[in-house]
Amino acid sequence: MSIDSVKELRLRTQASLRDCQKALDEAGGDLEKAVKLLRARGQSIAEQKAGRVASAGTVAAYVHGNGVLGVLVELRCETDFVARSEQFKALAHDLALHIAAAAPRYKTKEDIPQEVIEEEKQIIVQEFEKSGKPAHIIDKIAEGKISALAKEIVLLEQPFVKNPDQTVTELIAEAVGKFGEKIEVGHFARITAGE
Repeated sequence: MSIDSVKELRLRTQASLRDCQKALDEAGGDLEKAVKLLRARGQSIAEQKAGRVASAGTVAAYVHGNGVLGVLVELRCETDFVARSEQFKALAHDLALHIAAAAPRYKTKEDIPQEVIEEEKQIIVQEFEKSGKPAHIIDKIAEGKISALAKEIVLLEQPFVKNPDQTVTELIAEAVGKFGEKIEVGHFARITAGE
């Protein structure tokens, strides 16, 4: 394992040097396997911390260069110590940039109103009724298309704009592993001038 590999892994994951060295050792020096190991650890830690209360945090703002698009996002954590750290603030800023670029409408799948889901399902069913496919196949197609829609309009389901191989949920889980605290997105707003 070379020092360059450790630096590259740290750059890609923002994990501690010790965690990067350990992951590279476990992965036999394979950088891609080490990235996957660190992500899995972050997800595991996130699941363990899920019951905790995230009562501290920060609000990040982003205004696009031309001034017609603005974003506010609240990112929560457990302690002021983490909330004041530059890395945490950078994560909040990255999420604000993501929201500006990806335009999510809802934070979680559960936040999508049932009438929106039903309306989408009706459109899909009407589209495929003329195809002659059986109803149960059309229902499966509708479920798949609604899941695909969630990846477009739900913040936590979207591929992260700076790394499309990772969802926003995975990005946050990775941060939980790094900071050792529960981290969650609170409120967010995307405002476009003239709308």
